[in-house]
Amino acid sequence: MSAVPSKPTIHPLLARYLTQLALHPLRTKCITTGTLSFLQEVLGSNLAGVPVRPAKDASPLVRTLAAAHVDLKAVKMALYGFLVSAPLSHVLVSQLQKAFAGKTSTGAKIGQIFANNLLVAPIQTAAFLSSMAVINGASSLSEIKKTVKAGFFSVIRISWVVSPISLVVAQKYIPVELWVPFFNAIQFVLGTYFNYRVKALRLAAARKEKERKDGQGPSQ
Repeated sequence: MSAVPSKPTIHPLLARYLTQLALHPLRTKCITTGTLSFLQEVLGSNLAGVPVRPAKDASPLVRTLAAAHVDLKAVKMALYGFLVSAPLSHVLVSQLQKAFAGKTSTGAKIGQIFANNLLVAPIQTAAFLSSMAVINGASSLSEIKKTVKAGFFSVIRISWVVSPISLVVAQKYIPVELWVPFFNAIQFVLGTYFNYRVKALRLAAARKEKERKDGQGPSQ
């Protein structure tokens, strides 16, 4: 008699996470996205080598946190993930999955990709850019609109490349119950990279500007 192949076991921590995701989907997604958004900011700052400038009279604890780039902006990013990104994605993705539930034909899979790119991604991109504008100091609606207008197509183009690929992989290889951690992992890696790239480019531009001013010397 041939042995019956055993089912692959799931790590206990992942099993507990999936249980919480099934019992409390929105709460679990909010905590997860808030935590990952916080880590993206901290890792991006550390990888880019953002200078640390704690106040002169700061306590040792504050200086230690500042050295690790655990600052107010990281907290704001966590709040963005918890209060904006996770609830919005929960509603949009849930509606998308509901619309295509039980449909496994090639046409349905293609339709899901188009719906994600043309409906879900633009809303998420606009919400992301608006939130980043506020986090980075925008104080008026016109400033927020300028930020969204300036960055919308550059961000959405990346989403239009990454989302279909990840969605095809999910459709073909990932069980539906694992979609949330799968997409969270992809968004975390991309978010950390983009965060790092933006900070690195800003630092490079600031260095060039400083070198330009130093090269000009004092005005006569």
